[in-house]
Amino acid sequence: MDIEILLAKFCEYSLSIKGYSINTIKRYRYIITCFCRFAHVSELSQITDENVRAVFYMGRTERKWSVNTFIVYHKSLLVFFRWCMKQGYMAKNPILDIEIPKKEKRLPLKLTKQDSLKLLELVYNYPYQYPFLRYRNHAIFSIFIFAGLRKQELLNLKFTDIDMDNLTIFVDQGKGKKDRIIPISFTLAQSLKRYKDERKRLNKTNPEFFSSLRSNIGFTGNGLKKLVDQMRKSFGIPFSVHKLRHTFATLMLEGGCDIYSLSKMMGHSDIKTTTIYLSASAEHLRSQMTKHPMNDL
Repeated sequence: MDIEILLAKFCEYSLSIKGYSINTIKRYRYIITCFCRFAHVSELSQITDENVRAVFYMGRTERKWSVNTFIVYHKSLLVFFRWCMKQGYMAKNPILDIEIPKKEKRLPLKLTKQDSLKLLELVYNYPYQYPFLRYRNHAIFSIFIFAGLRKQELLNLKFTDIDMDNLTIFVDQGKGKKDRIIPISFTLAQSLKRYKDERKRLNKTNPEFFSSLRSNIGFTGNGLKKLVDQMRKSFGIPFSVHKLRHTFATLMLEGGCDIYSLSKMMGHSDIKTTTIYLSASAEHLRSQMTKHPMNDL
């Protein structure tokens, strides 16, 4: 059976029946296509335990895959082969005997409170050609730092998802197909209001909350990437959107937020995912150390 044909059927099933996101489908397509190229196979019958193992060995030794890359390949192929077995195209899953390397336990990278303030000042005071860019870009970075949204969650925000009266952001079907509500701080509300007023002045009517400058359409992923690259170059300190999300989490803990509430705001399925930020926040740990009963000796 031709793998390319099976891949098309698998992706259609994953999208229509399983309800996986477009990004997940793209990842499946990319990884399975890469596997076929690395293993020099085009038919399902050509896949063996040996050439599957050879691909993963080559990935770690020649292509220098990180543990995360190894795990993503393993998970994606596991799901695809499992589907092939369920459909009767394969007798056994050739990836089950592949050992997964131990994942490194690293602390999430973040900006300090001072660097976060400097970044917001830079974004606001950057020499833009139009006021709209100043207010929109500051609102974007404020949402990352004061609400911890993921990149795609921000791009998917609709105008009606921002409730300025009740000071909340509604995240519609975030990662894992989960809705959540995030409260808006007064500082974030000020930034959002400035942007909304400027958006109204320019008669932007697109349903997305963040608009492109020259067209009446939503801000795009490419546009956001260019904006982050532009600010990173001017800022002089490396950061990413995900690093700003980590910054939100650690700053919330340092401010006294409890781990359960933070987990809900972050949209984590398991609170264990949130607990890593306890180790990343030195200030939070220091505040807990003051509770030692022998500190007064």
